[in-house]
Amino acid sequence: MASTGNSKRLLLAFDVGTTFSGVSYRFPGQGHVGGDSKIPSIIYYDQEGLPRAFGAEAENIVEDEEWLRAEWFKLHFRPASTAIPPDALLSIPTLPPNKTVIGVFADYLQYLFTCARTYIEQTHANGAQLWTSFGDCIEFVITHPNGWEGAQQAQLRQAAIIAGLVPDTPAGRSRVHFVTEGEASLHFCIRSGLASDPLKNGEGVTIVDAGGGTIDVSSYGQDDSTDKLSLHEIAAPQYLLRDSSFASDVDHISRCFDRTTKLRFRDISEPQFIKFGSARDKDLALGIRAGQLKIRGVDVAAFFEPSITCILKSILDQRMKSTKPINTVFLVGGFAASDWLFRQLQDSLEPLGISLSRPDSHVNKAVADGGVSFYIDHYVSSRIAKYSYGISTGITYDADDHEHIKRSSTRYISPSGVTKIPSRFDVILPANTQVLETSTFQRGYDWAYETTLEIPIERSVPIYCYRDASKAPSWLDNDTAFVQ
Repeated sequence: MASTGNSKRLLLAFDVGTTFSGVSYRFPGQGHVGGDSKIPSIIYYDQEGLPRAFGAEAENIVEDEEWLRAEWFKLHFRPASTAIPPDALLSIPTLPPNKTVIGVFADYLQYLFTCARTYIEQTHANGAQLWTSFGDCIEFVITHPNGWEGAQQAQLRQAAIIAGLVPDTPAGRSRVHFVTEGEASLHFCIRSGLASDPLKNGEGVTIVDAGGGTIDVSSYGQDDSTDKLSLHEIAAPQYLLRDSSFASDVDHISRCFDRTTKLRFRDISEPQFIKFGSARDKDLALGIRAGQLKIRGVDVAAFFEPSITCILKSILDQRMKSTKPINTVFLVGGFAASDWLFRQLQDSLEPLGISLSRPDSHVNKAVADGGVSFYIDHYVSSRIAKYSYGISTGITYDADDHEHIKRSSTRYISPSGVTKIPSRFDVILPANTQVLETSTFQRGYDWAYETTLEIPIERSVPIYCYRDASKAPSWLDNDTAFVQ
């Protein structure tokens, strides 16, 4: 990244995860990507709605009657169309009273920004002077799940403005960039040297980013029209909320399980012990002794089963829909550190000829580091349209067409004297279409209207999204739940 005038440019990438977050950064002359990971995504607010504790400090507060805990707040951004398992929906904590998800996210972004500044000032020579040299020349990359869209990006940008990261001006808003967690993880794998061989051999790779609350599954392949590394999506990416029957149990014990047992568990025949209290805590009937809860290995394995099944189904679905053969899968994210998860996936995929790998370190910082690489390297040049987009049009009435007969009560005479029916969905961008970053999709339409004016009339129409890629849409009044 080049210097601008007397100022250097700093790139900050924020990965705000459901349970843990990460920050990575890069500036000219820096030999490697720096940053921090495993920052708990937790805030404590006082009764006035002011943030009082963040991250590790907030995590260590077990209970406080005066302060209100905000966690898993990222999931409140989810699109309305997201399919959520009932148990997962019930386990999403509510926000503190009078707090919006944008406000909470803004508070947390401001905290991460302060952490980044402190880290740079304390770990680099003349750190305070270095930070001052950046001035307003700071670019921000915010990662988000595969299923988030323009509406969520607009909210994230607003949160960045409220946090004071950028001013609310065109120039300020242009310094906030977005990348999906799946694509960021791909960049991390390429930078780590993991994805080179299968891509060079003309195959595709699938990236599974298994986080604390969400799972992103994406597949990519090399663009065969160029010798340089230029990738495109070869199947529509998927976004899943991780389902676990353990999530509905006692909050504190559940958090202890997430931090320790979930990652250490390896053998179904060995019981697991979750330390959550003091030596005085004892209830032998419930398996609690000296502040530790004993859980049978088979029960711990059952906690994993929904997530394992979900990930396997998604990987095989990506492989089936891909435009290139996929025999390599990379597992990243905080949940990827679980040996049990890795072994269960490996045992299921290897008989199918699919190789499963994971980075040997920093799996929980893959997205933040990948966010930096996305901005600098920009390996992905085209993506798959997940849904169909089009407009509502009128179509000439056909008395022999069953679909037209069903809608005969909506017939009307157009100004040109033709009998028509409305609500025909005319597709401009079909689902599963390869879309280059420079692509433009357009169609021409004729409107007939009566007017005494001699100047043309401008007309704007809404673009509709049809959220069912399994079939071609025909009418807007069919499957209205899929139309937005």
